[in-house]
Amino acid sequence: MPEPSESATSGSSTIVLFHSVCGVRPAVQAAADRLRAAGHEVIVPDLFDGRTADSVPDGIVIKDEIGKEELLKRAVTAAAPYSDRGLVYAGFSFGGSVAQNLALADEKTRGLLLLHGTSDIAEGAVADDLPVQLHVADPDPYEPHDWLNAWYLQMRRAGADVEVFRYAGAGHLYTDPDLPDYDEEAAESTWRVALGFLAGL
Repeated sequence: MPEPSESATSGSSTIVLFHSVCGVRPAVQAAADRLRAAGHEVIVPDLFDGRTADSVPDGIVIKDEIGKEELLKRAVTAAAPYSDRGLVYAGFSFGGSVAQNLALADEKTRGLLLLHGTSDIAEGAVADDLPVQLHVADPDPYEPHDWLNAWYLQMRRAGADVEVFRYAGAGHLYTDPDLPDYDEEAAESTWRVALGFLAGL
């Protein structure tokens, strides 16, 4: 996995970017490269040990084989060496749920960028003024409206500063050019807004 330098340059962040259930596909590395080109340090943990999938259902099989607890343990282990810096956690779909869990458990978190996915929020969670940005298809079978509305309210109650951007007609993993879900217009809009969000942290 790429190793960031000892300290990020001025105006940049150290970002831990978690892959979706499809694993570390080329689109994940391309996203990391895009973030690096914007001046950020990026860590891309491979929670699946090199396994990838060409569809969400196939990826869910891999995720379930490894197990939720083991995946979270791997994620924590990957992020821990850098957490003193004040990390920005980011992720795609399943990776977004991982990123959210780590961000809400890390008092030094600087920001949370979610692409295509969210997670449950523990009762009593605290995220005082944490900048959070979510980008999601509209509609999204994995992130239905009722769920997203409840998630937004819970995040706000936890104290987070939340923005939600929805993309009508896009597929679930619409930022991956090699998957059927891809939507170029939605993807480019997402990256434009997300890079602005990161630049402002």
